[in-house]
Amino acid sequence: MSIAELFRTTPSLQLRDADANRKLIGASLKGESDAKSADRAEAALLASRIAEIQDVFIASHDTKLLIILQGMDTSGKDGTVKSVFGQIHPLGARTVAFKAPSVEEKNHDYLWRVHKEVPGKGEITIFNRSHYEDVLITAVHGWIDHEESIRRYAQIRDFERMLTETGTIILKFFLHISKNEQKVRLEERLADPQKHWKFDPQDIAERAYWDEYQRTYEKVIRATDCDHAPWYIVPSDSKTQRNLVIASIVSEKLESMKLRYPPGNLDYSKIKVT
Repeated sequence: MSIAELFRTTPSLQLRDADANRKLIGASLKGESDAKSADRAEAALLASRIAEIQDVFIASHDTKLLIILQGMDTSGKDGTVKSVFGQIHPLGARTVAFKAPSVEEKNHDYLWRVHKEVPGKGEITIFNRSHYEDVLITAVHGWIDHEESIRRYAQIRDFERMLTETGTIILKFFLHISKNEQKVRLEERLADPQKHWKFDPQDIAERAYWDEYQRTYEKVIRATDCDHAPWYIVPSDSKTQRNLVIASIVSEKLESMKLRYPPGNLDYSKIKVT
């Protein structure tokens, strides 16, 4: 079984706190004394390999890769970008962090601001939050009703199918943390003045809706998991395991593509540089 298959969601998905700390790969599974360091080192090697393959990805200028990171506040979306994708070349990659929509964005359909940010040929784009916010926070707070949620599920499936049919590979990761781990991370941000910039009082307000968010995520993931745009459930109470899992799946996918540099230009052999 591949790493991707191990973490692929199932139709019977249930988001339980106990599953947020599962360790299924790496040194942590073997119970090594310094497992976190070993997992961190392995993830760093995979990150380096991702950067190597990206060079061929850019040169081939054919396929597009869209990586979607979703999860509760403090689940580690920013940390994943830094640890897993920090070595890739910025000229062939972008990270898009979706915030609350602007007035202009609200004047368009909810996918308008998303579509213009998808990757071009030879580009890797990482969404830190995504169009899924428009079926998550909107549903949790009752801004859209059940019927509108169902419509949006179908629209998102169609949107992602269109992207894949036009050359985009989509990998969607749900960073699954427990409610207690979120509490620990929020308290750490409050206790350290150097981390205050990371803290948003709104995180506390949204935490009150924890159970509803978990139920809504279950519905959303079940409704939008497709073979061409799969969801992976990543246990994220452990930051090192989280990074290792995501780096493993991304590198596994890139390796499976068997990318090659484009053929050389024979005419270039006749050019002399003086």
